Amino acid sequence: MPNVRDTAQTDAAQDPAAQTDVAAGPRRRVWLLSPYHTGSHRSWAEGYLRHSRHQVSLLTMAGRFWKWRMQGGALELAAQARERLATAPQPDCIVATDMVNLPTWLGLLRRHLPSSVPVLLYMHENQLTYPWRPGERKDLTYAMINWQSQVAADAVAFNSHFHLESWFSECPRLLKHFPDYNHLELVEEVRQKSHVLPVGIDARRIVQVAQEARPRPQAGAAPLILWNQRWEYDKRPDRFFRLLYRLAETGHAFRLAVAGENFRQVPEEFEEARQRLASSIVHWGYVPSYQAYLQLLAQADLVISTADHEFFGISVLEAVTAGAFPLLPRRLSYPELIPAALHPACLYEDDEDLFQKTAQRLRLPRPAPPSLVEHVLTRYDWGAVAPRYDALVERLAAEAMARHSSQSG
Repeated sequence: MPNVRDTAQTDAAQDPAAQTDVAAGPRRRVWLLSPYHTGSHRSWAEGYLRHSRHQVSLLTMAGRFWKWRMQGGALELAAQARERLATAPQPDCIVATDMVNLPTWLGLLRRHLPSSVPVLLYMHENQLTYPWRPGERKDLTYAMINWQSQVAADAVAFNSHFHLESWFSECPRLLKHFPDYNHLELVEEVRQKSHVLPVGIDARRIVQVAQEARPRPQAGAAPLILWNQRWEYDKRPDRFFRLLYRLAETGHAFRLAVAGENFRQVPEEFEEARQRLASSIVHWGYVPSYQAYLQLLAQADLVISTADHEFFGISVLEAVTAGAFPLLPRRLSYPELIPAALHPACLYEDDEDLFQKTAQRLRLPRPAPPSLVEHVLTRYDWGAVAPRYDALVERLAAEAMARHSSQSG
């Protein structure tokens, strides 16, 4: 069943890029379709629901079987939509994630939902530039679902500039793979209706919890290194643990906390590291309680990413907001998250540069610079991000109403 909750945004700010004052206009009815409702997708959807000034309703499915969600999830989401339309007014705008097969969903509702209702497609990730597992044969089916959903949507939002640029760099090659009728001209059309809307985080809550939970400095306590990303191959745990082995072998003392989501297939590097680094480990495994997770973040001195893939970087932002100093690759989405003035200190070029920067931080530990924490608060807290979403939703709804009025008049 859809999960429905209404919230009011009290500290909305204007997004100049959206060309709409978020304080103006009526409160819109928004349906948010989330067929893979777990982890970051769930946090994002529920975060927007809580902070939007609009009336947001969630239509969701359990977060598992991602391929089946992209192939068949539209059937269940259409059934939920029909059930809701039987008892409630139609929405003013639809927000769908990249896991929705949007053309299929819209087709299933052609007798129930007016075609004038606008749709915003939100790209958490895409199946074209997302790295496949080693040895796994790449299947273009899911990239084409992404592409056709973008064409069907009235607007598309990516979570970072890196994500947007990487998609549009690769998309023409995807279409050229097919023999004819590939409609390459649509690539520029879709790009023109695309936006960048970052994921919001509860940054102010994180700061508050961190201030309350941060331990007092203890003489002789080694700095705490944090891993709080997914336990997946694309995050390159092999590279991360090789760094720690080298640090230990060269006499650098540290403590280690390994958190983050893990799944049935855990990369073998984790079990090896759990044995080799046992004397340094203070925490190991997923933290199911968000409050306990934030308290763990508050203890960290360093958060390190060795990822080969990152479209945004929620876990890094959360750790930085809690006070951990970040060491991140100078590529992917990470340069967008860090102010340019801090790039030399926070971003590394290669494995050797990472080792040197980590060794330096272990010798002279320092928390995340206050300017970096303030940067996250002003740019990525939901209080700053939700008004930008609201403005785009309002614009799409207003434009749709204007078109409908002109056509019916």
